Amino acid sequence: MSGLKSGSGSLGAYPTRNYAARYKGIGDIHNRLNQFTGGAYSDNNLAAMMFYGRKNDSDHVSLEVWSAPGLSKPTFEEAKKATGYRPAHVGESFGPSWSNHWFKVTVRIPKDWEKYERVQLEFDPSGEALIFNTDGLPLHALTGGFGGDRRVEFIIPEADRKAGVGHYFIEASCNRLGGQNDIQPPNPNNYYPLNSADLVAVNLDAWATMYDFECLHQMAYDLPQDSHLARKSEYVANKIMNAFRDKDESSLAECRKIAQEVLGEGWIREVEKDSKNADKQEGTLWGIGHCHIDTAWLWPFRVTQQKAARSWSTQVDLMERYPEHRFSATSAQQYKWVEQLYPKLFDRIKEKVADGRFQPLGSTWVEMDVNMPTGESLVRQFLYGQRYYESRFGFRSKIFVLPDTFGYSSQLPQLCRLAGVPYFFTQKMSWNLVNTFPHNSFNWIGIDGSQVLTHLTPVDTYGAQCNIDEVRKGMTNHKNSDVTNDALYLFGNGDGGGGPTPNMLEKLRRIRAASKQDDAGGLIPQLKMGGSFDEFFETLRAKTDNGKILPTWKSELYLEVHRGTYTSHGSIKKGNRKNEILLREAEYAATMASLADPDYEYPKAKFDAAWEDLLLCQFHDVLPGSSIAMVYDDAEEKYANIVKVIGGVLEEAHQVLYANSIPINKVTDQEGTLFAVNTMPNYHRQEIMEVPVDAHASIKDASVQISRDGHTAYMLMEGGKTGSAEEMVVVPKSISQAYAQRPRVSVHTTGPQTFIMANQSVRMTVDDGRITSLYDVALDKELIAEGMTGGMVIMEDQPNYWDAWDVDSFHLQKQQHLKFDQINILEYGPVRATLGATVMYGQSRMEVEISLDAISASVNSDARSMVRFDAVIDWRESHRFLKFELPLDINCDSATYDTQFGVITRPTHKNTSWDAAKFEVCAHKFADLSEYGYGVALLNDCKYGYAVDGNVMRLSLLRSPKAPDPNTDMGTHRISWAIYPHAGVYAESDVADVAYAFNQPMKLRLTSSPMASSHMLGASSPFKLHGAPNVRLETVKRGEDDKFDMDGKKTIIIRLFEHMGGHAKTSLKISGLTVKKAEIVNILEDNISDLNMSLETDDESDVPTSVLNLNFRGFEVKSVRLTIGGEKKRRVSGGSGSWVKL
Repeated sequence: MSGLKSGSGSLGAYPTRNYAARYKGIGDIHNRLNQFTGGAYSDNNLAAMMFYGRKNDSDHVSLEVWSAPGLSKPTFEEAKKATGYRPAHVGESFGPSWSNHWFKVTVRIPKDWEKYERVQLEFDPSGEALIFNTDGLPLHALTGGFGGDRRVEFIIPEADRKAGVGHYFIEASCNRLGGQNDIQPPNPNNYYPLNSADLVAVNLDAWATMYDFECLHQMAYDLPQDSHLARKSEYVANKIMNAFRDKDESSLAECRKIAQEVLGEGWIREVEKDSKNADKQEGTLWGIGHCHIDTAWLWPFRVTQQKAARSWSTQVDLMERYPEHRFSATSAQQYKWVEQLYPKLFDRIKEKVADGRFQPLGSTWVEMDVNMPTGESLVRQFLYGQRYYESRFGFRSKIFVLPDTFGYSSQLPQLCRLAGVPYFFTQKMSWNLVNTFPHNSFNWIGIDGSQVLTHLTPVDTYGAQCNIDEVRKGMTNHKNSDVTNDALYLFGNGDGGGGPTPNMLEKLRRIRAASKQDDAGGLIPQLKMGGSFDEFFETLRAKTDNGKILPTWKSELYLEVHRGTYTSHGSIKKGNRKNEILLREAEYAATMASLADPDYEYPKAKFDAAWEDLLLCQFHDVLPGSSIAMVYDDAEEKYANIVKVIGGVLEEAHQVLYANSIPINKVTDQEGTLFAVNTMPNYHRQEIMEVPVDAHASIKDASVQISRDGHTAYMLMEGGKTGSAEEMVVVPKSISQAYAQRPRVSVHTTGPQTFIMANQSVRMTVDDGRITSLYDVALDKELIAEGMTGGMVIMEDQPNYWDAWDVDSFHLQKQQHLKFDQINILEYGPVRATLGATVMYGQSRMEVEISLDAISASVNSDARSMVRFDAVIDWRESHRFLKFELPLDINCDSATYDTQFGVITRPTHKNTSWDAAKFEVCAHKFADLSEYGYGVALLNDCKYGYAVDGNVMRLSLLRSPKAPDPNTDMGTHRISWAIYPHAGVYAESDVADVAYAFNQPMKLRLTSSPMASSHMLGASSPFKLHGAPNVRLETVKRGEDDKFDMDGKKTIIIRLFEHMGGHAKTSLKISGLTVKKAEIVNILEDNISDLNMSLETDDESDVPTSVLNLNFRGFEVKSVRLTIGGEKKRRVSGGSGSWVKL
């Protein structure tokens, strides 16, 4: 048997006697650690040794300033040439809010400072700033003030330090990273003091000691208190404080040596070695620098342009000092701004992109809202984003990044895959207020079956500050650690930009060192620097059998917060809807015009500019209504410009397609023939058009009803029958034609407060100001639930947290039913009957017209008429929510909602907390509640907030939050909605067609020709779908790579989708065009496969038709590219059956 001999070994003998009195720490050490790097003892602790010297007199720091006029934003070249620079001094204040002030700064370094390793300028303008060299290269940002995002130091370059003098320009802007006043309305008259402009010699050993100590301090506080490492960290940090000697430089080395007891012996050398080979580091928590810059929010677009330059120049600078640093940034729009406004910086960024350290990602034009834009808008986000990345950096992004958007549409997985994007990243689902989202890494499956590999960082933020508690959360909060413990850790200041700072990277170096020590096992995850999003997802696939062992989530990612954003700022949502439709119509018309007339040039540049502006305004704090007022001033201006430019494009195309014609949108005395352009190719439609009587002398004769006041004519339009010669051209029906087979509509009163509107299919009763009956005449069926009424309702809207963003469930508990008052009959029929009513509430006044037409809402034989509501609302409320509600005698556990490229069903019950959380949801043009045999749809022309609560359908009309824009929705609104009853369940109905037509009225024109003529491509769409009514033609445009000249390549992109949720086989027939080639392409217009094409000839017209047979799965989106051969101009003249001469 062997053992240690008594008194042997390196420790020597164990002492026999002990005179000490020692106990373990009794708790006061925990608080002592707060007193080492500042606080009350800063004159005697480590804080007193951070700098060797400080100079701020004019001999060492010379300042001149030029204040840019107004709120202008001059370029560097303009500022450098500006006259009027004057002396400036510390303590002087600059303003007002959002103004820009340029400083010329000259520093003169004392000769005796040559011995110091680092000399820096500390420039604190209270707000944001960007420092330039004299050649105009942005060097990095400065963030003033005394918050956690403070970064005011600029390291004097070695060449300037050796020369003893340096010259710089600083653009200081009068705003903070977070705007002016956080999420409260901004003060337009804030002034920002220049707090400091000091030349300082830095004690790098003291700073390193501080970083060491703070790392130990955090571990002592934030690691589990029963862990050895937490207790050891506290012990060693206290030991450092005991070793420190005030003003004794040599004690700093002792302190750093003691820190190695936790960080590891020689840790500095090891970390520096790892950092130089960062791409080879091992680890499960992937540390990637990130800078989330809201493209507009608490600041306008123009300030974001500066934020991007500030944030990204800072990251380029940090890459020179920290070789392990990798930085990611999204939004092609922001890259384009930097390219245009800061070209020298953009060149430096491209260099870093080329070596993989600066990582553009995100795939889209901006980080957009994905609830409200149309499917086509989402397509263009990917199209413009990916094409920009490819054109500037030589690659497309594989990652879709939306870390801060308010919920995620059910069609995003399919659109991602069609854009070549297999991966998706966010963290916003961690904001759920009711249910905790169950996954971090999973397969997200869209409604068509497409999937994207999705990761939600368990750290629950895109702006981590590199603290121990956050790093640990990346391990302890991982909900899928049963199959993978890899996670993304995005660090850096965000929202208002900034990104990672030197302090963050220093903290991460020490955390990396500590995590490699034996006693850190299970407490701190291994941090991997030097990686990329792509590498992370590839590793995730490799560790999860290509995602097969990960869980799945089907359909939308509904965010249980920020539901008020479906309604806030109604005017911006209306502008979005109208401009999406305008672009759709203009692209179709311009495409046809470019094929009809070889002299017409497709206005691609105008479309690109319009789309870029529309996509910009779909940013996730603009379209949702959660930005400051300045943002909406800018957005409304952009919307108005789109209407002007693209409206002009549409008119030019119509001039080509419909010879010698003008729109009836103003009074004209030109002689001619009236006709309307069908805005929905492939759709046979009928509708009543309202036209001012005095717009043209012939209007009165062409009408089937004149309003009682004599100002408005009602014209009956029916046409667009697929296959007809005039599918796209509709002429007014005469009175005899109108009444030949159509019963009339009537309205009458049975008492002072009872009004009944009725036609052959629908009867509605308004009694005592409420809708008490909605009756299907043909089926002898009452639709309003017994004992309930429909109409306007107002609710108290005082959310707990985010004013413009949130509506909480308790708003439903405090509501008031409003009455239609002062009801009078405006129109008695025979084609349109209208009630006029006034609704008063508080300071607001609502004028509502309720109309019922004699005709049904579609040409289907069993179609019903819709009841239309047109409201002009002068809204002056505070924290009130206005809705329209309809209680129905329909029982179904789900309702159907219009969404991008299809529909989505959501529960009407509250069986679970997941169901209950969906008390306000997003939909586009309609929501539908159906049971076997019957249903009712609620249509709208510019709204997105809906709810179906049991049997009660609600459409959200207006909110009135007061922050961040105190005047949100104040003013006049014009809103239209409609009730559309239908036979059968939704899938058996034509609700989608009727909703499209409700949003896209026909366009009335006048042609001066005695007998109008139009090009065949204007008279009839060349594209016909046969065999599958569940397939819809959504978009027709020219190809992105076409050459838009007479002899250039001509291709057409046709976007189609299955909109009911089932399989389909359809034939796409193309007539009047010579199709040389047909392909299936993705949404970036890359070839997926070639299509077989057959030819058939119409027996009547003898025109050859190209036929493509297409198969769809439920909710599938397909893009077809046709290559068109040379066309001769062909015109078709109308005969007596084609046109009506008035």
